[in-house]
Amino acid sequence: MSDPTTQSNYDKIATTDLELDWRVDFDTGTISGSVIHRLEVLAEDGVGEVVLDTSDLEVETVEVKIGEEPVWEGVQFSIGTAHPVMGSALTISLGRVHQGGVSVRVTYKTRDSMALQWLDPQQTQGKRYPYLFSQCQPIYARALVPIQDTPSVKTRYTARITSTLPVLMSAIRTAPALKDFPSANDLGQKLVTYEYNQPIPIPSYLLAIASGNVVYRAFQVPEGKAWTSGVWAEPEVVDAAWYEFNEDAPRFLTAEEAITSDYRFGVYDLLVLPPAFPYGGMENACLTFVTPTLLTGDRSLVDVVIHEITHSWFGNGVTQANSSHFWLNEGWTTYMERVLQERLHSPAHRGFSFLIGRKGLDDDLTRYVGRPKYQRLQINFEKGEDPDDAYSDVPYEKGANFLLHLERALGGLDVFLPYVKHYVQRFMGQSITTQQWKDDLVAYFKEDERASKVLDGILWDEWLFGEGLTLPAPVEYDTTLATASYALASRWDKSRSTDVSQLDFSPGDVDGIDTNQIIVFLERLQSEQIPPLPHTHIDHLGTVYALTHTPNAELRLRFYEIALRDPSSSAAHAYAVDAARWVVGADGTGVVKGRMKFCRPVLRAVGSVDRGIAVKWYREYREAFHPIARGLIDKVRRKCCHLGLWWGGADA
Repeated sequence: MSDPTTQSNYDKIATTDLELDWRVDFDTGTISGSVIHRLEVLAEDGVGEVVLDTSDLEVETVEVKIGEEPVWEGVQFSIGTAHPVMGSALTISLGRVHQGGVSVRVTYKTRDSMALQWLDPQQTQGKRYPYLFSQCQPIYARALVPIQDTPSVKTRYTARITSTLPVLMSAIRTAPALKDFPSANDLGQKLVTYEYNQPIPIPSYLLAIASGNVVYRAFQVPEGKAWTSGVWAEPEVVDAAWYEFNEDAPRFLTAEEAITSDYRFGVYDLLVLPPAFPYGGMENACLTFVTPTLLTGDRSLVDVVIHEITHSWFGNGVTQANSSHFWLNEGWTTYMERVLQERLHSPAHRGFSFLIGRKGLDDDLTRYVGRPKYQRLQINFEKGEDPDDAYSDVPYEKGANFLLHLERALGGLDVFLPYVKHYVQRFMGQSITTQQWKDDLVAYFKEDERASKVLDGILWDEWLFGEGLTLPAPVEYDTTLATASYALASRWDKSRSTDVSQLDFSPGDVDGIDTNQIIVFLERLQSEQIPPLPHTHIDHLGTVYALTHTPNAELRLRFYEIALRDPSSSAAHAYAVDAARWVVGADGTGVVKGRMKFCRPVLRAVGSVDRGIAVKWYREYREAFHPIARGLIDKVRRKCCHLGLWWGGADA
């Protein structure tokens, strides 16, 4: 199946290498320059044109060089009508049919790019310099560069980027040396050119750039490793970021190598972005982007980095052929992340992570009741359908549960992990479909009569294409670490008839349990097993455990979900404004909760209580959110307005 989200002719001629030459202009909010594609003709009868994906790019010139010819020649090109999802096809004439190597150079600049967020100084930690960062997943690389924007194509790239602020990319920096970065007096004034090389072919969605006032702290890497690791962040938070990740990131990467294979990318750095970043993390090659909401000061959320590190093999290494197979990236990564948690911590921690994830899975399966197609693990997208419409916990958690089910059916980790190592070795560097993975799994176990019978009995279609609120087979988890969480939730449930002045809860209730156990306690209070708490008890809950003012966004999110659970309750109306102000950063912190895990559910919940509150606060602070987050929130707003639901009114 060809990629339904691209208009490029990648199946006939494919890019093998990119050369980027860009200038970052903070005054105009644009990137300008050129890209050179080195392409290989795949069609047996040759090709007469190259078709690239673009979106809101201003193309100035196109030149072509055939084979080893030394001269670039200007050629005719056309830009197609803009599709609302796929953008505009850039069709480049080669003049005649060619069967050998072709190079194409496009000179262009960005406009209002969905791939880029330009931040004013006030939106950063330091509040002195502007900031730029990209987000190309799933199909926004075309808004950064004319490209074959499909994970079916993997390319190497080199880059020369000129900017007045330090530039980072998803590649290995070759110049300048860190000691030659601009001095404090030159920041924002002097143009400096940064050079990068990515020798490992990567899919387009891993192309990444960031530019701002960032500094570096190296991690303590075990001796003998062929890679380096460290953290980049604004000076105001770099020490906190180093403390949060230094102890664990190299340890996680080392443990992952032991399970799979050696790390291939040479550099594993983290970049702590400003709060508008819409995800928890983004696994850009060599440079994982992470949200500042992970900086809790107690390393309680550092396990998010395990997920991003694991992508180095599952996603960055073995890659989905297109968005219909997104679960191969995220389901495998989530499953392996939890295998690593068992190795690093205990089997109970692995089960506990599945338990936490199951809440998000069940919520999203319920959310898609009206769109059951998105409850599937493998989604056959229509041509031009937006894959972001299906972005949820389903590919992550349903996929991980499917692999856990297979692992147990086949005989446990001792049987399954050797296959995992084979899987990585077999498909490393390739872009594959679900069918290719399934065929490989069956072939691997074909000589094992028992395993073959097990695989024959797997409900493949139900797992891959099944819809509904339940999994095709029950999957049980180790609930050892949840015992204290469930017990505390039960105490609160039984207290609902007790006057608040007589309640015997205290901050000591959560001593000795970690952040994830508190999360499970709060999620239990949202579950169907426990009816909504009275308003007075919700107030007390927020006060006694300091949930109404905690800097830990994971805990604050769960508290607001409890408070807003019943839209008709007095508690929901009392907390709606606080929740909205917290999301948009109008709570006195000035920090927007741009991570979609926080802003989208809270705005939905606030809107269910009072659509006017949701509209007011989102409209006022809309530009603080990343374009991807804005697009998805706006899409819900338009849909709900059409249905007469909570977004309505003049904002339709």
